[in-house]
Amino acid sequence: MVRVMAVGVFDLLHAGHLHYVEQARSFGDELVVVVAHDDTVRKQKHEPITTHELRRRMVAGLKPVDEAIVGNPPSVPIFNILEVVKPDVVALGYDQKHSIDAIREGMESRGHGHIEVVRVEGLSDDLDGTRKIISRILDLWPGTQGGPYEED
Repeated sequence: MVRVMAVGVFDLLHAGHLHYVEQARSFGDELVVVVAHDDTVRKQKHEPITTHELRRRMVAGLKPVDEAIVGNPPSVPIFNILEVVKPDVVALGYDQKHSIDAIREGMESRGHGHIEVVRVEGLSDDLDGTRKIISRILDLWPGTQGGPYEED
């Protein structure tokens, strides 16, 4: 049994997220998805639109996902999640900025050198990211900059 771990924010679940978990699942027999803790999202990206518990529930409902858990807050070392999930493979999203080599080195230095790190292929769609979707909505929303505006 090959356990794959995927990690992400998964804010405003969309087709790019589904593609990521489908691709990640193809690397093994079981997929555990770690949904970023709200405090981690705030520290590294932005204010989350939905809570980590709601995001976890949404991801858990995706067919390729066997289990979804909330990751540790930023006060806990990032590699500690490996002790919880115990993956054989870590699947990175195509748009995640993490360096595969840096992750491998970090895992090796903590005794997890046996874990394979892979990157999934991207989705060929222009609405494959939360920020892209928000931007598109704003472009189309009446009264917002760049979008159609209906006068009274």
